[in-house]
Amino acid sequence: MAARFVQIYLPENQIEILETILLRHTRRFWRETVPGSQEKYTCLVQQRYTERLLADLADAFSNIPSFAAYVAKLEAVMPPVEETPATELRLCEDLSPPTRLERFFSRDRLSTDELYDDIAASLHLRPSFMLTVTLSAIIAGLGMQSGQVAVVIGAMIIAPLLGPTMGLALAATVGNGRFAKQSAATLIVGCVLAVLAGVVIGMTVAIDPLAPELKSRTLVQPSDIALALACGASGVLAFSRGASLALVGVMIAVALVPPLTAAGIYSGAGFPGAGFSALFLFALNLVCVNVAGIVMFLVQGLPPKSWRMTSGVILVWVLLLVMLASMMVGHIFIGLGSWETLTDFPVPRN
Repeated sequence: MAARFVQIYLPENQIEILETILLRHTRRFWRETVPGSQEKYTCLVQQRYTERLLADLADAFSNIPSFAAYVAKLEAVMPPVEETPATELRLCEDLSPPTRLERFFSRDRLSTDELYDDIAASLHLRPSFMLTVTLSAIIAGLGMQSGQVAVVIGAMIIAPLLGPTMGLALAATVGNGRFAKQSAATLIVGCVLAVLAGVVIGMTVAIDPLAPELKSRTLVQPSDIALALACGASGVLAFSRGASLALVGVMIAVALVPPLTAAGIYSGAGFPGAGFSALFLFALNLVCVNVAGIVMFLVQGLPPKSWRMTSGVILVWVLLLVMLASMMVGHIFIGLGSWETLTDFPVPRN
């Protein structure tokens, strides 16, 4: 059973309210007195109930200066706490019970606070972040130019854009404007650095513009939409369950880092048309990843602060997706989607 170990510190005069909350959300809890007229409660909480426990604690005690809550992951619990329909902890009477789909997907999901903590550290524009983005783009660019797929995958594992991308989807889901601005700013800086790294490669390295790994980043097909949607959905699903960041990074980076680097390489090598095509693929992938990510967060029961705000953001992303997809279809049907018309160099013919 996935469980969390929660420690709560409160003044003694608040314990009656606290115990009422704990009875609704926890299986077991223990109390002890600590110095400073504080009471310490240690709770065993199933992972799926951590979200609503922390929300109730924040509502009840966030205005108390000495209040604190700490959450840790448990590897094992003895005796085990098994959950069956008969022992399932009930919601408050004023809340509707979760749907079967929400109950299924939210069973092993991290709480919103844990997701914030996992993402927040990667949203700061530190020298290490900028250097990581640059090196990742260089590795991806040289790997695409030489046709070494394993090297390209290695660049994806570094996953410097994972945090900002997940941050955008998470902020849109819960309606956190400040978090969205921070994620967007970090993502923009990372994208610019990746393109610039590609430009340097294109200007300093002999480039074969028809190299398969590079060429594939300029051809936008309907299958690319399906790929990006799958990357976004699977990445969020794995990320929200605490999967390896390297695994999640590969899922997300496959749609973002290579097209950005390819755009820079082609622009630096003197093929701006091909560079624009790679940027178009990146834009399409970014929109798809966010649409799929927001939907997957909602399916897992992540609670929006305002459904009106979240719905509005989803609508904007969906409209962008429809617009880009329409442009792609138009290019394909009127003949502009071919390699010859989207690039600036002649294609060798037999």
